[in-house]
Amino acid sequence: MTEKQFQDKVIAFLRSQQIYYVKVWGGGYQTAGIPDILCCIQGKFVALELKTEKGKPTVLQKYNLFKIQEAGGHARILRPTEFEGFKRQVLTGAI
Repeated sequence: MTEKQFQDKVIAFLRSQQIYYVKVWGGGYQTAGIPDILCCIQGKFVALELKTEKGKPTVLQKYNLFKIQEAGGHARILRPTEFEGFKRQVLTGAI
């Protein structure tokens, strides 16, 4: 599964749960290292960096995830094999 295909699945799930989210598009006018998806789940700030099974986050991506967690948000790298567990966390309010 490509990162784009995985991204489409994650966004479809967030939409199906009526979760507010913003897809961050990287590029020349965007700050580097911001997680792919920023959302609000049950009143909590959640940042998701989407990666394929073999994809590796950059040092800057890891740093930004750490800073979000340090500030009290929930931030993680999400891979396709972890998606079902993520969905269960969302549906049970465990996130």
